[in-house]
Amino acid sequence: MTAVLPFPNALHDRRLVVVDVEGNGQNPPEIIEIAVLPVDGPTTPAALRSWLIKPRRPVAPLVTRKVHGIGNADLADCPSWNEVAEEIHDQLRGRVLVAHNATVERRVLAAHLPDWNPPLILDTLRLAKSVWRGLNSYALDKLIERGQLDTGAVSGQGYHRAGYDMWAAWRLLCALITDVGLDWPGLVEAAGLSEFLPTPEPEGGLW
Repeated sequence: MTAVLPFPNALHDRRLVVVDVEGNGQNPPEIIEIAVLPVDGPTTPAALRSWLIKPRRPVAPLVTRKVHGIGNADLADCPSWNEVAEEIHDQLRGRVLVAHNATVERRVLAAHLPDWNPPLILDTLRLAKSVWRGLNSYALDKLIERGQLDTGAVSGQGYHRAGYDMWAAWRLLCALITDVGLDWPGLVEAAGLSEFLPTPEPEGGLW
């Protein structure tokens, strides 16, 4: 049984969903794998849900070979996006989205789920650049090494598979919050995508 990891105080009473998607390498991209982790408190990988999805257009051989290793044969008997879209939307609805390099997840999910309107999006890439400044690389695997974070709880998957990357992003989020003792407002300021943040009040001037 997997132990429940320490849960940052900043996340108490927050409804989050950590997400990673993998695509078919086409333009525009189609989701071929998605992993989601709804977070309402301390959690384990047992709460992770993932889907393999058959795209309309084939997976580009380059991304199979160089990125996630998922090929067309792996998806031949999988459901289409339309068959799973409502179920996935239910997992995301009303929750703060967390992802690494979250602009990618936001763009792809918005194209696949036009009615999805997240209340906030937190980007662990943006957060890492704020907390661990001056690193040579902010790739997810390098940040996992930097934080010495154990991702072994997600068995059978490696880097650039949705379940692994999603769990790694969750571990990274918790580590970054804990490292500098962020509270919720500090986390939102450091990790929130700019379009979700309040416009700063002008300083000085005549009124």
